[in-house]
Amino acid sequence: MTLIPTASQTAGPYVHLGLTEKWSVGRIAGEAVNGERLWMTCRICDGDGIPVPDAVIEVWQADARGQYRHPEDTRPAASDPAWRGFGRLAVDENGTCIFETIKPGRVPGRGDTLQAPHLNVSIFARGLLKQLVTRIYFAGEKANVEDAVLALVPEKRRETLMAHPNTSRTGGWCFEIRLCGEGETVFFEV
Repeated sequence: MTLIPTASQTAGPYVHLGLTEKWSVGRIAGEAVNGERLWMTCRICDGDGIPVPDAVIEVWQADARGQYRHPEDTRPAASDPAWRGFGRLAVDENGTCIFETIKPGRVPGRGDTLQAPHLNVSIFARGLLKQLVTRIYFAGEKANVEDAVLALVPEKRRETLMAHPNTSRTGGWCFEIRLCGEGETVFFEV
């Protein structure tokens, strides 16, 4: 058998078609979960600030104690049983989606360090050959200055990784993902 390479394809143009209600996970934290409940509004836009309406955002994060719900987190304490740890939503026509979750605890970093509270994010959208990976940190969080990953980002660009309080909603936070141009979000190679 002879294999012939084919051209690469982007995700889309109809990313949302495969993401029905059955596969959407917007509520990461159940009713009984421990921690500070919050609603993270994520918005994706292009370099001109125009919303990208055909994208999917996935979020993976630790619980309030800093435990991941994943077999590779081998620390002795189990994650909170009311904790899902993962979310996936398609954005709406305004490039927006909202995750109901909690503020994550600090997770171990390299050596004996702790990372600042953050959410790990993957973005799938039309025009992308593979997902983009970034993080959401919390503006004003004291532990941000100790985070080794955040320290790798040039200081002028760190703001692109910060969620800010949404003053119109108690427990609300807003995070804008800019795919290119001025204020482009920092993306990580993983």
